[in-house]
Order: sequence, then C-alpha cells, then structure tokens
Amino acid sequence: MAENKNSFENNEPSNAVMANASNAIMAEDFVRSNADIEKEPEIQRESKNFWQDAWSQLKRNKLAVVGMIGLIVIIILALVGPMISSHSYSDQNVQSRNLPPKVPVLDKVSFLPFDGEGAQGVNAYKEAGAKENYWFGTDQLGRDLWTRTWQGTQVSLFIGVVAALLDIFIGVVYGAISGFFGGRLDNIMQRIIEIIASIPNLIVVILFVLIFEPSIWTIILAMAITGWIGMSRVVRGEFLKLKTQEFVLASKTLGSSKTKLIFKHILPNTLGAIVVTSMFTVPSAIFFEAFLSFIGIGVPAPRTSLGSLVNDGRAMLLIHPHELFIPAIILSLLILFFYLFSDGLRDAFDPKMRK
Repeated sequence: MAENKNSFENNEPSNAVMANASNAIMAEDFVRSNADIEKEPEIQRESKNFWQDAWSQLKRNKLAVVGMIGLIVIIILALVGPMISSHSYSDQNVQSRNLPPKVPVLDKVSFLPFDGEGAQGVNAYKEAGAKENYWFGTDQLGRDLWTRTWQGTQVSLFIGVVAALLDIFIGVVYGAISGFFGGRLDNIMQRIIEIIASIPNLIVVILFVLIFEPSIWTIILAMAITGWIGMSRVVRGEFLKLKTQEFVLASKTLGSSKTKLIFKHILPNTLGAIVVTSMFTVPSAIFFEAFLSFIGIGVPAPRTSLGSLVNDGRAMLLIHPHELFIPAIILSLLILFFYLFSDGLRDAFDPKMRK
C-alpha cells in the first residue's frame, strides 16, 4: 500500500503538467478546413504503362535524345542522299577523279573545306574541266563520293539491322527453351554454347566468307553464326528469374500450356532486356562488317559499304584525305549515335534508374 501511495504521489506532478498543457491549447489555435471529410482524397497522377513510363524517362536523357535525332538524320540522308545526286554509285569519270568537296553555298566560306581547292591550294575543278559540283568530292576512279557514302550507309545499316534481327530470333528461341525447361536440357544447351563461343568469331566469319561467294547475305549469315549467343544468355537469365514468379505459377496452376506460359506470360516481360540488347547488337554488327570490308573480304564491288569506302580512302590518305575522313566520320557518328541511344534505352527500361 505504501508503494502504491508513493507511486501515486510521484504521478501527481506529471498529471498537473498535462492538465496545464491541455488548458493552454485554445480553440483559436485550430483552423477549420473546407475539405469534405466524408470524401476520400484523390491521388492526382497520370496513369502510364511500362512503355509510356520508359518513353518519359528516355526523353529526360539528353544524350539519348541526341543519339535518337542523329540516327534519324543519318537514316534519312542514307535513303534520300543518293536520289539528290545525278550520279550513280558506280558511274566512273576518269577526268573528274580525286576532286575535293565543293558545295555551292559553302564554297564562299574560306575556313570550310568545301571550296573545291585541293591540298595544293588550286581550284581542282577548273584544272579537271568539271562543270558540276561534287559535295563530297570524287574517288580515284571519278565516282561521286556523296552517292557512294550514303549508298554505303544503306548497306551498313541493312547488314546491321538484319544481322540483329537474326540474332534476336535465334537467341530468343534458344534462350527461352533453355531457361524455361532447365535441368538436363539446359545443361546440354549451355555446353553447346560454350563450344561455339570457344571458337574465335573472326575465324568462323572469315572461313564462311571464303567458302561461299562473297555477298551481303553471306556476311549477314556469317555474323549470325555466333552473334546470337549473347542474346540467348540474356533471355535465359530472364526466363530463369521469371518462371518462378507468382503470376507464372498461378497460370500453371490454372492449366496453361507451356507454349502459352512462354509466349504470353514470360516473354512479354523480357522485351525490355531484348530491346536493349538488340540495340547494342546493331552497332556491333555495323562495326564488324566495316572491319571485314577494311581487310578486303567485305561487300564485293561495285557495291560498297562504309568499311569499303574507308579501305579505299586509306591508300589516298596523304594526297586526298577527304576520301578517308568523310566515310570514317559518318561511320563513327553512326556507331556513336547508336550507343548513346542504347544507353538511354537501358536506363529507361531499368526501374532502378527511373526518377
């Protein structure tokens, strides 16, 4: 009883303080709200799906936007550029060979290299008797470099895009089967990949090009032999992660077939990784084709690519450097814009990078 009495006496000051504090709060301290308490508050936020959210994130990335715009400009020039010129990519005019670039308006600006003067500072067009201007100049056979550059860009883009599509098709099918079924089948399929990947890619491509007749499709098929391995590994990893998720297990419990589980439930959720990987595959294929053309086993003449133009201009570097620099700059910008855009897509599809 004594202990309870002491405890009660000790609580008396604190109760008094609380009473004083409650008395200190006046009615004027409260502000009446005009909100309807019976109505639930609404969250004002625009509803976006996965692709709209990714596009919104992509637009915030300035470098990705620059890469996308640059790609669009180069693709348009590749399609329209050969139509602007009156010359075909195979037209030869020996009298007009090795002419420097000349643009009608820009030739009045002294610091720009489009005045038609060669390395010696003389008007090469008057000496050759040329009556028309060549915006990118001509090569050692008198062919219009403007037309050949954009025609070569068409070929390089075609090879890169088609090779990437083949890599996507083969890699997605192979990786989906391996990742979904798993077990012994997955082990066998992964050992096959390791055997193929152990052979140097360059040796496989060179042997394939040398055995068959050199052409654009030969180069595409040669690159597709081993190019799908990276895509298959990405898809396999995504399937291994997603096949144990709750929505897949629920569909399996409801009796969905394996084909439906793969193509309707799991594969759509891997499209982000597939798109990003394919965007990195295109510039790699373009660069690899340029390398093959540079060493002389690329696109056969009279067709050309950016790699072939760089190889042709290499011999004229010290005398007529524009024959090398112009296609090399276009090739470098094309690959750079692809990588900038691909980096932006990777960040846009990654939920951890979103703001």
